[in-house]
Amino acid sequence: MAIVSVSQLKPGERITENVQTRRGNLLLPKGRVITEKEIEVLKAFLISSVQVDSKTPEPQVSKENAVVEETAAPVRSNPFYDEYDKMLSLLKRVFTSVSGEIPQILEIRNQLESLLQYIDQYQVLTFSPRSFQLEDYIYHNSIMVSLTSYCLAKWHGLPSKDWIPVALGGLLHDIGNARVDTHILFKPNKLTKEEAEEMRKHTIIGYNFLKNVKAISDGVKFTALQHHEREDGSGYPLGVKGENIHLYSKIIAIADMFHAMTTDRYHKKAESRYLVLDQLFNESFGKLDPALVQTFIQKVTQFHNGVLVKLNDNRIGEIVFSDRTHPTRPWVNVNGTIINLSLERSLYIQDVIQK
Repeated sequence: MAIVSVSQLKPGERITENVQTRRGNLLLPKGRVITEKEIEVLKAFLISSVQVDSKTPEPQVSKENAVVEETAAPVRSNPFYDEYDKMLSLLKRVFTSVSGEIPQILEIRNQLESLLQYIDQYQVLTFSPRSFQLEDYIYHNSIMVSLTSYCLAKWHGLPSKDWIPVALGGLLHDIGNARVDTHILFKPNKLTKEEAEEMRKHTIIGYNFLKNVKAISDGVKFTALQHHEREDGSGYPLGVKGENIHLYSKIIAIADMFHAMTTDRYHKKAESRYLVLDQLFNESFGKLDPALVQTFIQKVTQFHNGVLVKLNDNRIGEIVFSDRTHPTRPWVNVNGTIINLSLERSLYIQDVIQK
């Protein structure tokens, strides 16, 4: 073991003692393998040196690719990510083979249940797929919408019998995109009016794929048709209003909007997840179900004090107080200066570094 200056740290070195902030909160745990992000965090908190293993640095491994033990145990695979990747492969096969009804419903449901066994490992606000390619956006979005919709249904008090159907609806809500021209799906800039109209057809196409499948409920089928409908009737394809939108569709609309805005796409870079939560809150006035939005925002922002975050000006700090009237704008301590984000409106949380 050796004490090393933070300025001399190299990615791949392993910390052998817990690193704490000056306020006594855990900054990095014993056993953490250093990456460029950890070095950035240490510098931001003015940590001068840390104790590391004196052996040759290990190859840098992302947190998503491995479970880092507190001792120098061998890296193990993560069952949640393993099941996620199996679902990704299955969805690719389903999307590329579908031409009428969906024949693999039982296989899809079984894999979904296998993935949901590990739902406790899924954190909506901090999750990122283990490997992400832009051309796979539709599949990743479908899985993340499924997982988030499952959580939201549970959080909002829906009966447990509805949880898996809601998740299945989230998984299949964009199945109509299997028949949309790839030129439109993967276009790197704004769609023309004609292309946008063509894109909107995925809702009706998806519903037609699902409507005669006896193994799924009407609620699941309606999610494909209605996930772009809005409470005030401004959505599509039918412009129906709140009372005529299925509850499953209302849940999936929130999850779909959140993940669409916080994930890289061909024509748009991902936005700050906290900033998107602010936008969802604004959308709850007329566009989205306000009670569901309130549940969603309150649950995904339930962080304990000490959570490390990066602000949009690249400063790093830790949450020291969360005001439930402004759940997306807590107080953040940046090197001893307390920033109240509910007052400093030009600042917002760009990223959660460590929960």
